[in-house]
Amino acid sequence: MERPFPTVAVVGLGTMGAGIAVAVARSGRRVIGIEAGPDQAARALARIEEATARAVERERLTAEMRTALLALIQVGHDLGRAAEADLVIEEVPEQLELKREIFAELDRICPPETVLATGTTALSVTRIAAATARPERVLGVHFFNPVHSMKLVEVVRTVLTSPQAAEDVAEFARSLGKEPVAAGDRPGFIVNGLLFAYLNQAAAMFESRYATREDIDAAMRLGCGLPMGPLALLDLIGIDTARTVLEAMYEQSKDRLHAPAPILGQLVAAGLLGRKSGRGFYTYEAPGSSKVVAESAAAGSNRPAGREVRTVGVCGSGTMATGIVEVFAKAGYTVFLAARSQEKADAAKAQLAKSLERSVAKGRLSAEARDAALALVTPTGSYTDLAEVDLVVEAVAEDLGVKRELFAALDKIVRPGAVLATTTSSLPVISCATATSRPQDVIGMHFFNPAPAMKLVEVVSTVLTAEDVTSTVLELCAKVKKHPVECGDRAGFIVNALLFPYLNDAVRMLQEHYATVDDIDTAMKLGCGYPMGPFELLDVVGLDVSLTIEQVLHQEFREPGLAAAPLLEHLVAAGCLGRKSGRGFRDHARR
Repeated sequence: MERPFPTVAVVGLGTMGAGIAVAVARSGRRVIGIEAGPDQAARALARIEEATARAVERERLTAEMRTALLALIQVGHDLGRAAEADLVIEEVPEQLELKREIFAELDRICPPETVLATGTTALSVTRIAAATARPERVLGVHFFNPVHSMKLVEVVRTVLTSPQAAEDVAEFARSLGKEPVAAGDRPGFIVNGLLFAYLNQAAAMFESRYATREDIDAAMRLGCGLPMGPLALLDLIGIDTARTVLEAMYEQSKDRLHAPAPILGQLVAAGLLGRKSGRGFYTYEAPGSSKVVAESAAAGSNRPAGREVRTVGVCGSGTMATGIVEVFAKAGYTVFLAARSQEKADAAKAQLAKSLERSVAKGRLSAEARDAALALVTPTGSYTDLAEVDLVVEAVAEDLGVKRELFAALDKIVRPGAVLATTTSSLPVISCATATSRPQDVIGMHFFNPAPAMKLVEVVSTVLTAEDVTSTVLELCAKVKKHPVECGDRAGFIVNALLFPYLNDAVRMLQEHYATVDDIDTAMKLGCGYPMGPFELLDVVGLDVSLTIEQVLHQEFREPGLAAAPLLEHLVAAGCLGRKSGRGFRDHARR
């Protein structure tokens, strides 16, 4: 079959447009580059020549390939040349009226069969198409920067785009070595629609002084495996660009979660645009530099020293409890593993022995270290054995009634001055604290699963937690080689409060038949470098667990956009809970 679009015009040759022009020419197609005037055209051609010269230096191209590629690219400032193209890709600034004017002119100039594509990242493709008399041949084609290395292309259809035009553009993207995903015309399409709401909430979280920028970024990198934290990513994208995208999304969706956080407007007004200006959420060595300059010591550096911890009690016998026991035992702490019965405690220690044995088999742990760790763990079926420990970590069922009952019992058993910690991921720590007569000694210590492997611990202080208790847990995290992040006692803490609204948005996209499970997962992995797509992650976490966290977040913040997607509720009601039940957003039973 003949490849679609042998001649392609690119209108607007900034960073993105120039990258697209080179990618198209590399596929052997003729490229007509069009800029606003002769000076801009000369600068654009110089940009393309420099970019391809760098590609030769880095051995992505040979000198011969570069010569052949440049011969296929013509750059000028006459929009009328677009009439020679089979496909026109527009990459001018994100201004709706400017794009509409260009499309109206392209519609007048180009033959009726020419396909017109906009590279907008967030504006309405439908409103751009409405400026033409051929809306069935208008669509969005959203490449990602840098074009030469990013595989994803979002092919955005309006309600009037012909299926054939969309398929031809998808085939065109494949011929460039890209992976196209189909998206409808919704604010932000797939990637920006999910990404920017998350980035916006992270900015609002920082603005409210709930957590430091470093802790927010570390939490999402270490807790979710993301390549960058959200505030560092905003600095990379450009805070002005992010605000523009969010404004465009809010204009279409009227969802308050898309309304730009006020701090974004304040930073833009001050000229603090991120890396490109040398300062945004972070300060950089120079404009355009990626090297962050250390600033003054963070607040809290003058807090009192922590209490001494030599012995630890862990309540629970499940995966999380056993993992936490392993963390402390490997760090040399004497640990009491307390369960509801001696049999459960013994079984949990047996699981611990298996985990340590696996580490030995993989060469991560010596046999001597395994034996030493096991010798430090005492299984017990009685909480009274925790009377003299210095720290108790509760890791029982995520049920507030169960946790409060346990904390009330521990209050009567454990010595005064001991720290009592809960590993809850979504319940209020203060509710556990008030079940005791010593709420100042109670804190959240949220490990991530699997606890031995995951570096992150969210350290959650309530309004009553004593400062030296917070210090104790922060110091202890360092001793057991975990990375602590501090936050206050509100629903979701840092990670879940940012992660689960993003997952919920993905479910809404699917529910509205906007894109498929596979296309959404592919878009987020290829477009953002995420280790898993949202539906892969939901199936791993468990749809029932995810629904509970969504409901807790909605109850806490009363934000309409945080209400659990009905599709998530229906799947849980049907018993489709993800991998553990064999079926969730995908069928795992036959895998």
